[in-house]
Amino acid sequence: MTVAKVIEITSTSPGSFEDAIRKGISKAQQSIDGIRGAWISEHKVELADDGTVKHFRVDMKLTFVLE
Repeated sequence: MTVAKVIEITSTSPGSFEDAIRKGISKAQQSIDGIRGAWISEHKVELADDGTVKHFRVDMKLTFVLE
């Protein structure tokens, strides 16, 4: 029998949503083994005072198998 756990994390990047996703997963893999997938639940941008995009933010749910 396989049992999985889901956690939610938030990651940001000044470059892109894709970069925020990759950085978030990479950081989570440093302390969690067996991550099997990610569900991106929300995208958000933070704007600078001049109206340009300052940060791209993603909220994601990561699934990993419990041993």
